[in-house]
Amino acid sequence: QLQASGGGLVQTGGSLRLSCEASGFVFKNYVMSWVRRAPGKEREFVAAISWNGGIRRYADSVKVRFTISRDNAKNTVYLQMNSLKPEDTAVYYCAARETGAQSFDYWGQGTLVTVSS
Repeated sequence: QLQASGGGLVQTGGSLRLSCEASGFVFKNYVMSWVRRAPGKEREFVAAISWNGGIRRYADSVKVRFTISRDNAKNTVYLQMNSLKPEDTAVYYCAARETGAQSFDYWGQGTLVTVSS
C-alpha cells in the first residue's frame, strides 16, 4: 500500500512537500516514482528515485524546481516542490516498481495540488 499526503492549495511561486508512506512490501527493493495527472490531460511522469537514492530522474518541466528523496528507515518517499506554477496543478500519485521491472506494482491514491495564479 502507498499513502500519499501533503497536497493543497498554494499560490504561484510557493512550495509544498508531498509524502508517500509505503507498507506491505520491502520498500528498499523498489524504485519510487511520482506521476501526475492534470485536469483533462494524460498521466505524466514527474520524478523517480532508485532504491538508495543514488539515481534520480526528473521530467524536464520540473527539473531544478522539484526534488525527490526517500527515507528507507521510514518507508517514505518525498517530493519537494518549489517555485510552483499554475501548470503544476494536478493530482500527484506515488508509485512503486521493483528495480529492473518495467511496470508499477503499487500506486498511491493521489493527492491534489492546486497552484493559483
